Amino acid sequence: MKNNNKIFILLPDGIGLRNFAFSNFYKIGLDKNFGIKYWNNTPFDLTTLGFDEIEIKGAKSNPLTDSYKNARKHIELNLSIKTEKDTVYNTYRFPFTYKKIRPAVKNLVTKFLIATHSSPKGLEKIREKIKNLESSTPYYNNCIEILQDEKPDFVFCTNQRPVLAIAPLLAAKKIGIPTATFIFSWDNLPKATMVVETDFYFVWSEHMKRELLHYYPYIKENQISITGTPQFEIHFDKNKLIPKEEFYKQHHLDLNKKYICYSGDDITTCPDDPQYLNNVAQAVRELNNQGSSLGIIFRRCPVDFSNRYDFVLEKNKDIITPIVPLWQKTGEEWNTILPTQADNTLQVNTIYHTEMVINLGSSMVFDYACFKKPCAFLNYDVPNKIDKNWSVSKIYNYVHFRSMSDEKAVIWLNSPDEIANKIKFGLEQKNEIVNKAQNWFEIINQDPPENASNRIWESIEAILSQRF
Repeated sequence: MKNNNKIFILLPDGIGLRNFAFSNFYKIGLDKNFGIKYWNNTPFDLTTLGFDEIEIKGAKSNPLTDSYKNARKHIELNLSIKTEKDTVYNTYRFPFTYKKIRPAVKNLVTKFLIATHSSPKGLEKIREKIKNLESSTPYYNNCIEILQDEKPDFVFCTNQRPVLAIAPLLAAKKIGIPTATFIFSWDNLPKATMVVETDFYFVWSEHMKRELLHYYPYIKENQISITGTPQFEIHFDKNKLIPKEEFYKQHHLDLNKKYICYSGDDITTCPDDPQYLNNVAQAVRELNNQGSSLGIIFRRCPVDFSNRYDFVLEKNKDIITPIVPLWQKTGEEWNTILPTQADNTLQVNTIYHTEMVINLGSSMVFDYACFKKPCAFLNYDVPNKIDKNWSVSKIYNYVHFRSMSDEKAVIWLNSPDEIANKIKFGLEQKNEIVNKAQNWFEIINQDPPENASNRIWESIEAILSQRF
């Protein structure tokens, strides 16, 4: 039977492009005979991909919503501390700033709301106030008009975090169109990043489903679909791979060397990242002096355009080859730096043509697990830290790392002195590490990972079949 359901894919910001525009998600939906239209609030013109889209123009939230949204986050963290008796949730807060008048006023309002609403009932009032504020805007009324004209059967939001997703989803609910949101990242739920409220929630795994029910008790089990995430699907598309000789030539690599990847972090997550990169370069130099032939590919964090690595790269240019991510910068904020299709291909080939990855606690461990390659996590503080209050222990104390099924799922680099031997171990005896990493991956993301988009469409289909 032909499927006549019309689906709006809401892209409130560029975060969802990689998963839902640059993957096979659209094609799979078309193959299932869905009518698909992107409701696009990004600078990227989706018609260049042959997609049907409606641009969101002039999207603007209520001036008070940011204060209430930030208060909601802090109140949820306060309640988690109280419930869990665990102060780790304090590490998910960002400091309030008062250097400029407008942010200072917003933050003062936020702090007042936190002080007066840090209880379950207070949180409920904050949630309702956010809905009331956003449903009072011209943006909301415009969303109502678009939905009444277009009459979609379902609105699927690609990211649970943006404030600008609230009004379109409230508008859909107002006129009886079912809504869903996708939980974007594996670490999002403990951090209290939920901004939108929808009829259905799509999560990566059974583990994430338990987290969602735990942190948001107003959500019921029958509202949750376990689908996995499309972000790993590209790793199973052999058509994206290019031959070694071509990749090496493109990036001026030495065919006589094997390469490891150093995957950089943003400056907030790891202010000392250049020092760690330098330590890894020294370890590789030591191994090469012992007869190895190794190099490092440095893939910086895509939202880091700083010059903080320049000295290390120049000092070690015989060892390190930087390959810059192909993201597009459209503004100064991190969420205005957009992924591209070209970078998807670049990343998958970087993984394919390197032997292992080294980083500070990123989800690249799972990207490399898809290729049955090991990951090493940096696990020590450098001397002369840039930020005296920062420590590597803060990173690994985050709640999402508690999902690790076995601490041997990664190679732990506990000091600069042991990096060389542990790189050698990773290259020579990787199987046990890889097997345990894949076990961890299966906890984090529904297996098989390459079928996530298909499962999302099947879940939408199941929801709509029950509705009609």
